Amino acid sequence: MHRLEGAVRSYAWGSRTAIATLCGRTVPSDHPEAELWFGAHPADPARVIDDDHVPVSLLDLLDEDPPAQLGDDIVERFGPRLPFLLKLLAAEEPLSLQAHPSAAQAAEGYAREEALGVPLDSSVRNYRDPNHKPELVVALTRFEALAGFRSAARTVELLEALRVPELDPYVGLLAGQPDSDGLRALFTTWITLPAQALSALVPRVLDGCVTYLATGGDAPREFVAEVRTALQLAEIYPGDAGVLASLLLNRITLEPGQGLYLDAGNLHAYLHGMGIEIMANSDNVLRGGLTPKHVDVPELLRVLDFGAPGVPILEADLVGSHEWRYRTPAPEFALSRFELDAGETVSLAPCGPQILLCTSGSATVECGGESIELGQGRSVWLPASDPKLEIRAGDAAVQAFRARLGLDPGDR
Repeated sequence: MHRLEGAVRSYAWGSRTAIATLCGRTVPSDHPEAELWFGAHPADPARVIDDDHVPVSLLDLLDEDPPAQLGDDIVERFGPRLPFLLKLLAAEEPLSLQAHPSAAQAAEGYAREEALGVPLDSSVRNYRDPNHKPELVVALTRFEALAGFRSAARTVELLEALRVPELDPYVGLLAGQPDSDGLRALFTTWITLPAQALSALVPRVLDGCVTYLATGGDAPREFVAEVRTALQLAEIYPGDAGVLASLLLNRITLEPGQGLYLDAGNLHAYLHGMGIEIMANSDNVLRGGLTPKHVDVPELLRVLDFGAPGVPILEADLVGSHEWRYRTPAPEFALSRFELDAGETVSLAPCGPQILLCTSGSATVECGGESIELGQGRSVWLPASDPKLEIRAGDAAVQAFRARLGLDPGDR
C-alpha cells in the first residue's frame, strides 16, 4: 500500500477552483484544472510515494513486477497494464461532442492507422491504442450532460416547437423516417452542411430558441433545458454544427451520487459539474463538434450508435453496511462509493489491484500492518499482493470511492 499522487490535466474547459478546493490547495489555480488522473496511462501516470518518500511513476512500478502489482489472472487477461483509469473531472465549460469505439472498431482502426504510418501524436490520429473506452461518471456536484440520441418522435416535437421555417425540411426528413435511420440521416446532414448553409441555418434556429423561451406564458414547456443548452453552446462555439446536433441528444442532470454509464457508440458531451470518472485505460475519442480539434466525420459515423435505447441514470446499490456499488457491464473496471460516519470502520477483502480516493472527510487506511492517513482529495494504491484492508473514519463523516477490476457477471 502506498500513497498515490494524481496527475493534473489542464484543459481550457476545466475549473480554477473545483479540484484545487477538493484537494486543499490555494484557489484560484494558475490554470484551469480539468482532470486529476489516478492511474497508469502512458500519457500522464500518477505517482506512487515509495518507502523512501520518493515519487515513482505508477506505470514504472507496474512494469517492474506486473504479477505482484496486478495479479497473475489480470496479467493473463489484460496484459501487464492496469486496465482502468480513475479521474476527478471538473467541467466549468462544455467538453466536445464525442463518442468512443467498440473493442473491434478500436483494434481495426488502430491497425489501419499504424499501417498508414500516421504518427501517434498526430492531430489527425483517431486511434492511439487498440482498446475500447467504456466509461462511468458519478456526480460529486450537480452534473449536466448530453448523452445518447433522443427518440426520433420526441425530437420532431422539439424541432416543431421552435417554429423555425428553415427547419421544416429537416423536420420532414425525420418525421418521414422516425427511427434510427432517420436520426442518422438528419445528424449526417447537419454535421456535413457547407459553411454557408450552416451560417444561415444556425442563427435562425437560435432565434427560434430565444422566442421559445420568451413566449411560453403559462403553458408548460417541455424543452427548456435543451433549448437553453443550445443557446449556451452557441455562445462558446458560434456557427458550430455541434450546436444543432445538441438538439438531437438527451439532456441529463445528475444529482450527487448518481451515475451515467456510456458504452461504445454513444454520442455525448459533459456540460458542467464535478464528478468521479472511471474508464477502460484508453485514449480513443471520435469528436463530433464543439471543439477546435480534428473531427473525422466518416469515422465518427462508423462508430455512432443511433439505435441505442435511452441512457438511464444509474443509482448505486447498497451491498454492505457502508458500500454502494455502481453496476456496469465493463470488464475493465468497477466503482464503489463508501459512506462512513465519524469513527465507523469497514473491512475490505483482497480483490486485485485497487485505488481508494477520499472525496470528503478523512480516514485512516490500514493494510498489512501499515497505515496511511487519507485526507480529502488524497488517494492510495493497493496492489494485488496486499492483504485485506480497513478504512476507519476520523472525527467527521467520510466519503471515499474504490476503483477495482470489473466484477463477475453475477455481481454486476
